[in-house]
Amino acid sequence: MAKQIVVTESSFKKLQEELDYLKNVKRKEAAENVGIARSFGDLSENSEYDEAKNEQAKIEAQIADLEETIATARVIGDHEIQTDVVSVGVSVLIYDFEFEEEVEYTLVSSREVDPLNNKISDQSPIGKALIGAKVGDTITVEVPDGTAKFEIRSIEKKAH
Repeated sequence: MAKQIVVTESSFKKLQEELDYLKNVKRKEAAENVGIARSFGDLSENSEYDEAKNEQAKIEAQIADLEETIATARVIGDHEIQTDVVSVGVSVLIYDFEFEEEVEYTLVSSREVDPLNNKISDQSPIGKALIGAKVGDTITVEVPDGTAKFEIRSIEKKAH
């Protein structure tokens, strides 16, 4: 069973749109590709058929995973997102003592992680350490290359 994730309303809508696309577009494309590959002849030596079936299975697995995620997700409304403590759906400006710089992270569910845009999971080591912290708090977190120390500078709601 999938672990329950916390998502904002807008993120939940994106999950539903992705599921709809997989079911109504990608699933049909995969079925058509299997049919085309089947027409190439002997299935025991038909690599196109094997590849089409593998792609079809991958899409079905993605659909099943998304359905379970959607069924078990805890959706938080925009009105529920507070800026007095760090939670999913907020952007937090932190001061990184090691690098002596400020960094802004947006806390998101594990399905929305985007490191290039500083969107980190609430389940990541830094995300877990930030959850529940307040402006002015100093947190220490174990990271792969040692220990990191941060100070919370601000917490804001951001449009997703």
